[in-house]
Order: sequence, then structure tokens, then C-alpha cells
Amino acid sequence: MKKVLVLEGGFNEEHEISLKTSKEVQKSLKRMELKFEVLKVNPKNFSEKIKLYDKNFLCFNALHGTYGEDGTIQKILENNKLSYTHSDSKASKIGFDKNLTKLKINNTEVVALESIILERNQIKINLLYEIYNKLNSFVLKPVSSGSSFGVKIFKLKSDISKFFLNYDNEINRYKNHNKLMIEKYIRGRELTVSVYENNKTTQAVEVTEIFSSRSFFDYKAKYTKGLSKHILPAKLPKKMYKQCLSFSKIVHDELGCKGISRSDFLYDEKNIYFLEINTQPGLTPISLVPEQLSHKNIDFDTLIKRIIESSL
Repeated sequence: MKKVLVLEGGFNEEHEISLKTSKEVQKSLKRMELKFEVLKVNPKNFSEKIKLYDKNFLCFNALHGTYGEDGTIQKILENNKLSYTHSDSKASKIGFDKNLTKLKINNTEVVALESIILERNQIKINLLYEIYNKLNSFVLKPVSSGSSFGVKIFKLKSDISKFFLNYDNEINRYKNHNKLMIEKYIRGRELTVSVYENNKTTQAVEVTEIFSSRSFFDYKAKYTKGLSKHILPAKLPKKMYKQCLSFSKIVHDELGCKGISRSDFLYDEKNIYFLEINTQPGLTPISLVPEQLSHKNIDFDTLIKRIIESSL
């Protein structure tokens, strides 16, 4: 068995979450008595540091967000001929870009919301009013980011003027994101489904419904104990439950994801709408993937073992 090198950190907006994921992975590796080392990833010097490791190491990618989840680090590992967990550079790049993901699943039965792609400097008051007149309420979010970072909901026309009253602060939130996406706002139930790989076959695990004590399941609600409530399994009509499982497997397979993924959906009591896929879902104590697998009597160590196996 190869020695495991846990990659953690990333120095991005999800650095802290990565450290939490890494901590849980390390505990699991200890319990399974697997040899491992830990490398704190800094995008500035990672390309050099990784050269100190050879093919006797398997990299466990415990990173989230930009650099660690968008295909960049995957490409570096591929160039160094090192094996690593989770999706490859191609699937990661598509999965991290909400627009590329939608284009990839365009010809499948998965239903996604129509969207408009804008560059940051195009966000002008008249254009947002125009979009509001067309879509009514809408959501603004970065095309490439995880953990609901930078999601802004415009329910009323007055929300647009409020945004521009505080324009510098609001737009500064997207300083690292040139491409932004606008989607029609749909009031619906928030659902999420994990897909994981076992013996080279992918299976959708369960559907969880998320009730957030905030206006939606944002970054704070995701990572603060007690700010969101998970209903597992989600109480949906049987047909919708099955469709949700089916959609998440289709997206995972269509993108060519490996190991695990988690897809998020909205259900407006009529249709299930796909929102986005996460190719590096969190593995913290309050994360959704371990919780769903535990519901299926698959413990955390088995999950980590299978993620490792799927990368060998």
C-alpha cells in the first residue's frame, strides 16, 4: 500500500473548511493504521514542494475551492505522475464552473435553471433592472466557487438599488471572480444528494432536505453547528425522490467524476432543478456526505477507504 499524503489548506476562501476535512481524514487514516504525511498547500510554492514526493505516495485531496477543486492542482499532480483522490483535472474544471457543468448536461434529462453569464464589470444598475423585468426576482453568484460563496438574492426591485448604494463593498466580494452568473430565483426546497464510488460503480446515496435558519443554505449555515437542519431522508413524493437520485448520478457520470461528489437541487413542488455539483464535498463532522453514508450504514472509515481505492 502506498503512503498517503494529505493535501490541506489552499489559502483561499475555503481554507478553514479544508483544515477541518483534513483533520477528519487524518483521524480515519490513524484508525485504519495507514501511514500518512500532511502537506499544507500554498498555491505559491506547491509546484516545487510536490516534487519532493514520488509515486510511492497517494495524494488525498482534502482541499476545497479555488486551486484545490478547480482542476489546477489535479493538473500539477498529473504532470508529476502522482495518483490522487477525487475527480481528475478535466472533471474538476467542469464541475467547478457552474456554466460548463450546465453545458455538459445540456442533452441529458437533468433540468437546470436558465442563466445569464456576465463579467464583473458588466454589473450596472440599468442592466440589473432589465434582467429583473425579464426574470422577476433573480440570484447572482460567481460562476466558479463553492460553499455558496457570494450568493446574492434579489427578490424585489428595491434590492437592486440597495446593492448599488453599497456598490463598492458588494462588488468587492467578487474581486477574485470575473465571471458571474444570474439565475431566475425559484422559491423551493433545498435538496442535496451524494454519489460515491464502490468497486468502480457509482451509486447515488440518499436525498437530504436542508432547512436553514438563514435566508438560504449559505456559507455560515453550512459550517456552523445548529444553523441548519438536515431531514434525511427528505420527505418527497417517491417519484421526485427517485428523480433526484437519478439526476445526481447522471451529472456525476456525465462529468466523469471519481470517488465522491455531491449535487444540490431545488424542488418547487413541481420540478426538481439541478443547481451545482461539488466534486470535493466537505468531510467535516457536520458535513452532508458522511451523514448520508452513515444513514446507509457506511461508516466514515469505509468512505475514506473507498475514496482511496477509487484512485488506485
